Amino acid sequence: MSEAKKRKVHVPEFKAKVGLEALRGVKTINEIGQEYGVHPVQVGQWKKEIQEQAKTLFEGKRGPKPTATHQEPEWLYGEIGRLKVELDWLKKKVRDQPVMTRQAWVSHGNEVSLVQQCALAGVSRATVYCAATGPAGR
Repeated sequence: MSEAKKRKVHVPEFKAKVGLEALRGVKTINEIGQEYGVHPVQVGQWKKEIQEQAKTLFEGKRGPKPTATHQEPEWLYGEIGRLKVELDWLKKKVRDQPVMTRQAWVSHGNEVSLVQQCALAGVSRATVYCAATGPAGR
């Protein structure tokens, strides 16, 4: 009886090397097959697979991540509601403080505008400006 011929198992690096050489087009597929000891049909299959898989190499590496669009508005409305409750609570607590204390909270150079700070603290802008200049500034 004759000995059974075993199949060659090629590592992925070898397949990629042969397939990329076929993609370059410098040599014919037959020449590449002879050089590496692989059947030309196999070289063509590897080349075709590289071409098909190339488009997936760059997917998902950059750009915005896909989000569930149907859940985002619900989440945003929930966040708005939570912030409104917190703001209402803060306004109620602030009203109990004396006006002089609330005026001291308002400061220049914050990320919140002076007008908005006065509205949140429940004080008049004029009193804040007068307090900043003092009686000597008149």
